[in-house]
Amino acid sequence: MDTRERVMTISGRVDAAVSSAGYPSLVREGGVRARLMRLLPCAAAKSSSGAEQNSIEDELELSTVRHRPEGLGQLEAQTRFSRKELQILYRGFKNECPSGVVNEETFKDIYAQFFPQGDASMYAHFLFNAFDTDHNGSVSFEDFVMGLSILLRGTIQEKLNWAFNLYDINKDGYITKEEMLDIMKAIYDMMGKCTYPVLKEETPRQHVDVFFQKMDKNKDGVVTIDEFIDCCQNDENIMRSMHLFENVL
Repeated sequence: MDTRERVMTISGRVDAAVSSAGYPSLVREGGVRARLMRLLPCAAAKSSSGAEQNSIEDELELSTVRHRPEGLGQLEAQTRFSRKELQILYRGFKNECPSGVVNEETFKDIYAQFFPQGDASMYAHFLFNAFDTDHNGSVSFEDFVMGLSILLRGTIQEKLNWAFNLYDINKDGYITKEEMLDIMKAIYDMMGKCTYPVLKEETPRQHVDVFFQKMDKNKDGVVTIDEFIDCCQNDENIMRSMHLFENVL
């Protein structure tokens, strides 16, 4: 597997998890499952000698990159990934980002490669901001695996909190209809012709109108995190989607 395939594989895991956590009805479930099946070869077992050599190389790399991430042992304790899984993720990350961090433009380039049928730039922007938890304009390996751990292995509460943060674009603790619409448009633009059913121009707004009305229970024009979580937990489709991507790495 070459560098681009590794990075696109990682990107695919993120996209699949976030798309489902954010709004699961945009894509056929079978299509998402098919995409996930393409990710599994990355986790194929290596020989013990090869794994040992890769482990040594990974530890050496941690001391040479410009941004030095936490040791794999510490990240193993802080996430729900095994050491071997972290090694797989780190190799893909360091191959694309030798400096140890990824900026927004690189992040957008990765998504553009993975979704050639649509325009992924705006969705990548929102997703980058969700991963960039300290808002310093870059995503480190720690930022990346912490977010991915929640999306793939987190509890329902953790996943919904992460999804709320994605929709809360200005980070004021509320989701407005305009923010939800911006995210929806970005996801539809990214999926392009792969949306199902076939996208009509007014579909994102109609979709948001219905869902926002369900979420905004006190009709004050904003959705709080409690309203968001309560509505999602009572939506069978969203709850089912929360379990689609567990243990895919």
